[in-house]
Amino acid sequence: MFGAAAKLTRSNWWRRAGTAAVAAWIAAASAPGLAGIHVSAARIWPGPEYTRLTIESTTPLSYSVFTIENPSRLVMDLDGVDPGPAFESLPSKLSPDDPYVGAIRVGRFRPGMMRLVLDLKQPVNPQVFALKPVGDYGHRLVLDIYPTVPFDPIVALLQRKGGAAGGQPSAPPSPPPTAAPQKGAPASPARPAPEVMRLVTVAVDAGHGGEDPGAKGRRGTYEKFVTLSIARKIKALIDEVPGMRCVLIRDGDYFVPLAKRVERARKVQADLFVSIHADAYIKPHARGSSVFALSESGATSAAANWLAKHENEADLIGGVNIDVEDMTLKQVLIDLSQTATINDSLKLARAVLDEIGDVNTLHRASVEQAGFAVLKAPDIPSILVETAFLTNPDEELRLRDEKYQDQMAAAIFSGIKRYFARNPPLARSRLAQN
Repeated sequence: MFGAAAKLTRSNWWRRAGTAAVAAWIAAASAPGLAGIHVSAARIWPGPEYTRLTIESTTPLSYSVFTIENPSRLVMDLDGVDPGPAFESLPSKLSPDDPYVGAIRVGRFRPGMMRLVLDLKQPVNPQVFALKPVGDYGHRLVLDIYPTVPFDPIVALLQRKGGAAGGQPSAPPSPPPTAAPQKGAPASPARPAPEVMRLVTVAVDAGHGGEDPGAKGRRGTYEKFVTLSIARKIKALIDEVPGMRCVLIRDGDYFVPLAKRVERARKVQADLFVSIHADAYIKPHARGSSVFALSESGATSAAANWLAKHENEADLIGGVNIDVEDMTLKQVLIDLSQTATINDSLKLARAVLDEIGDVNTLHRASVEQAGFAVLKAPDIPSILVETAFLTNPDEELRLRDEKYQDQMAAAIFSGIKRYFARNPPLARSRLAQN
């Protein structure tokens, strides 16, 4: 027994202390009266870009993280933490489709220390940071597991679509070789060039996700699930149109920071950015649908200002590692003039507002503007659609209804088509062939 204790603690102090001291130390460390830090929840969120593991506790956690090879594993040791249901249930929460984690094992490494071992599917770059209490959350320790080769949304899109059809330029096929015309024979007419049209990309952003549930209705409806459902319906409609494609900013229950949503839309060279929400408001009788565009000055109403502030706090709820924020992107968003883009955003917003007014009562009959961080792409017309208010009991029922979601998706899609009919996209190097 004493040899095992020495192995667990990686120390030889027991040889000096003697048998009685070792027995007393083990008994004291495992005594039920000496309660450690209580972990209230442990969650794991798999996504294509990274997997996030969150441990929530009553007080900040002391930890160490390291990797082990052959086989590849990621180890996290937590000091002074009590074992409990939150830890015991964590392995069962792992999805078999997680792209980075194959299995999780949890147990007491030695008295006073809990150990998490993650079996990895590929080499990873772990990032760990702490979040202070906010909203309904206590102290959170966040482990983000990124691949060593960063996720590329363009490559993923090509793999999903298959080759050049996914949006990369492709050269028109060369005509087959023909024999030279005989002297005196009439020349054959030149083969017409294949018809080429502009490929249009629409980025649809399902608001919130993962650690950030968004608004919650009285019946337990979470905004993050409503927005993802409607976003997927919009994508299905857009992808049916030749020459158009839709890219979902998130296509699962995981968190994407606000700046990353903008960055991802720019990486796929989106022509439009449409963010879907079903938000809350301080007054439960607030109802109706709204469409917002960015404002570089003040908000057009107190409600618009409140909603913008509320949405911009998503990074606090979802959890952003401020040590690795993309400062280059942030500087671009600050420096570039957005006047022309905002004008186009207003045109798009009006087109969508006209359509969704046939599906639901409008909260306001005109497009509103406020400083939404997610709308700050300097070169992409961007709007935010409030499909309805989850804090209104009647509208929560509508948002839960599949038929209403279909109607709202169809209305947003119709607004997008109306915008493009009046504002054809400018030529780019990306082409799609018929």
